[in-house]
Amino acid sequence: MSTSSVSKGCFVFKPDAQKKKKRSLGLEDYFTHGCEGSETSEIRFRLFDDLWNKIKTDTELLQDELNRQILDSLLDFTRKCSSTRQQSDWASRMRASEIPTAALMLGVNVPDHDMTFQSLSELLQQSVTPHVACVQAKECAALKHLMKRVLERLMDTVVAFDDDDDDEQEMVPEQRSTLAHKNVHCSLSSLCEWYSTQTKKSDTPGKKRRSLSKDQHSPIVVIFKDLEAFNHKVLQDFILICSRYIERLPLMFIFGIATSPTTIQHMLPHSVSSLLCIELFQSLSCTQHLATVIDKLVLTHHFPFKLTGKVMQVLVSLFLYHDFSVRNFIKGVQLALLEHFHSQPLSVLCCKKKEALRNVMQLSHADLERIRKLPSFTRYVEKQESEERAELLKNDAQLKEVCHKLIKDLHKYHKNYYPTLKCLHALTSSLPRYPLGKQIRELHLICLEKSVWETEDYQSALKLLKMLAKDELIALLQRCAEILQPVKSKKMKSALVQLEDMITKLKQLDAASEVAQCEEGSLTSPVKELQKKTDLFQLQKALLEMSESRRSKKQSPFEILRSEALEFIDNLVKSHLFPPECQTLNEVCYYSSSSSVRRHLNATPRTSIQAALSSPYYYLLNDNLKTEDGSVSNAAPDICLTYKLHLECGRLINLYDWMQAYATVVSAAEGHDPDSDNFGKVDDVKHARFIRAVSELEFLGFIKSTKQKTDHVARLTWGGC
Repeated sequence: MSTSSVSKGCFVFKPDAQKKKKRSLGLEDYFTHGCEGSETSEIRFRLFDDLWNKIKTDTELLQDELNRQILDSLLDFTRKCSSTRQQSDWASRMRASEIPTAALMLGVNVPDHDMTFQSLSELLQQSVTPHVACVQAKECAALKHLMKRVLERLMDTVVAFDDDDDDEQEMVPEQRSTLAHKNVHCSLSSLCEWYSTQTKKSDTPGKKRRSLSKDQHSPIVVIFKDLEAFNHKVLQDFILICSRYIERLPLMFIFGIATSPTTIQHMLPHSVSSLLCIELFQSLSCTQHLATVIDKLVLTHHFPFKLTGKVMQVLVSLFLYHDFSVRNFIKGVQLALLEHFHSQPLSVLCCKKKEALRNVMQLSHADLERIRKLPSFTRYVEKQESEERAELLKNDAQLKEVCHKLIKDLHKYHKNYYPTLKCLHALTSSLPRYPLGKQIRELHLICLEKSVWETEDYQSALKLLKMLAKDELIALLQRCAEILQPVKSKKMKSALVQLEDMITKLKQLDAASEVAQCEEGSLTSPVKELQKKTDLFQLQKALLEMSESRRSKKQSPFEILRSEALEFIDNLVKSHLFPPECQTLNEVCYYSSSSSVRRHLNATPRTSIQAALSSPYYYLLNDNLKTEDGSVSNAAPDICLTYKLHLECGRLINLYDWMQAYATVVSAAEGHDPDSDNFGKVDDVKHARFIRAVSELEFLGFIKSTKQKTDHVARLTWGGC
C-alpha cells in the first residue's frame, strides 16, 4: 500500500486479521510446518511446551531460593536504617546525617542481575516501603536525566525540566492548565513536598491504616543497577544534592556492583563517599549458582530431556569464557530443547515414564521405521539371534513390545545413573589434585564421553581412596548413604543396605585392631600428607612408596573392610555409569547437535551478514530474488548488488568502474534495451543509490577509504559465503 502526500507524516495501516492470526501462532506454527514427522507435531509441541514451562518455573524458584539469604539481609538493612532515623540518641543522629548505602556485590554475570533486582524491588515494596526507584546508566547520561527518572518512578507522574518552560509559553491556556496538573518540577524540593503529602495521607484520621507499618517513616530507596557504567560526575552531583535533603527525606541507596568494592572509591572522592554509610553485601558466586542449577535441572531423572557430552561442553564453555551468565546457560538448554523436539520425530517418547510407554504403543509405521534406523537400535539388533532379528525388522507389533521394554530400561538407567554419579563425586571431590574434577559437572562430562573406570584419573582416585583413615572413610560413606537414601530404585535401595552394613562394621572395629593400626603407623591419614605435596613427581613417588610398603605387610581388619567398601563402590560405578550411547534408544532423549547450539549461541556476525548479502531470497522471501545457480538476482537490493560486484575486485576497487558495473546491472533489472544508448548510463538517481550502498558497505566494515589512490577504496574481507 502506498500514499501520496506533499508533507511528511506518519501513516498507520492495520494488518489483515488473517496475517495477524498467522503471526500469533508462533512456536506452534513452527512445529506444525516444516518439521519432519508432522503427524506427531501436536504431541511434540505439547511435550516441548510442558518441559519449557517446567524449566522456566524451576529456575525462577531456584533463583529465588539462592537469592533468599542476600535479599533477606538487604531487607533487614533497610528496616534497621529506617528505625535508626527515629531514635533520639547522639550516635543515631550522627548516623542519620549520612545516606545509608548497601553495596551489593553481584559478580560479572550481568545478564542475571535483572532478575535479582526485580525480586529485590518487589520484596521491598511488599514488606518495607512502597517508595522504590530502579535506574540504569544508559538512561541517565546527565544529571537532569537521572533526577527525572528517579522522580518519575517514585511519584508516578510526568516530570518537567527547567528548559521546558519555553515550550509551555507557546501552548494555549487550555493545554498549559492540563499540563500543570500532570507535570512536576524536576527537583528534590518537589519530591519533599510529595513525600510530605504521602505521609500526611497515611496518618489522616478516619482512614484505615496501610498494611506497611509506620508508613509515615518509610524510606525512599534508589537502586543503581549497574554502578560501574554510571558517569562519575553525574553520580557525585546526585549524591551531593541528596545529602542536602537527608533531614527531610529518608533516602537510601543500593549500589549494584559487578566487579569489586573498590569501585566506589575509584568513582567517588572522599568528600562524596564520606556522605554515605556503606555496608557490603556479597551474593552467591555465579559458579556456585551454575553448579546448583546443573544439580537440580540436569543431574536428575525427573527431567526427561538430556544433553550429550559435546553439547554440555559447549554450554559450559560459553558460560566460563563468555559472560558467566546462568540465565544464558538456561537459554542454551531451552534452545537445545526446541531443536530436539522440532528435528527429532521420535521425541514423542521424551517424556515421563508412563506417558512414554503409552506413546510407544501408539507409534505409527513411519515412526517404527525411524526407530529401526537409529544407530543404537541397529547395534541392538545385530546382537540378537537371526530369528529375533528378522522379527524386529519386519513385525511392527514385536518391535513395539521390545521398544516398551527398552524405554523402561532407559528410565531405569537414568534413575540409577545420577545417584551413583553423586556418590562418586562425594568420594573423589576431596582428594588432592582433584583427579576426577572438583565440580560434579566435570565428572558428568567424563562419564558422558567414555567409561570412567577405564581412565587413568579414576585409577589414581581409587589408589588415593585406599589410603584413607577410618574416620575419613566412614564420613565419605555416610555422605554416599545420604545421597542414596531418597532414591526409590530397587538397585539403589539394595546398594544402600550394603553400604549401611559396611559403615556399621567399620564403626564396630574393636579397640585392639585400632591399637595395632596405631603401632603400624597406618591410623594417620596418608592423604593429608599427600595434600601437602604440590609437585606431581613427588606425589607419584610417595604413592609408589606407600603401595610397596603395603604389599610387604599383612592387611589389618580395617584395611580389609576398606578394600571391600571400595570394591563395592567400583562395582556400583561399573554397573551404572556407562555412557548413554551404550543405552538403546538414547536418541529419543539426548540432543547431540553441538554445532547447531554453538552456531546459535556463539554467532559470527560477519558470516551472517555475508550470507544475507549473498542470498537475500532466504531473508526477504521474495520470489523475484530466487536463483538456481546461487548468484544474486538483478532485482536484489542495492547493497547486495554492490557487495556481489565488490567480490569480483582485487584489494583496491576503482569507484568509477564499480559504479559503471552497478549501473549496468540495474539497467538490466529495470528491463532497458541493451542496444539503447541509455543502457548502463549513470543518472542522478542511480548515482545516489550507489553512493548509499557503498556507504552501507563501509559502515558494515567491508571496505574503507585509502590514501594510496583517491578514487579507490580498499577491501577489508576476502571471499564470500
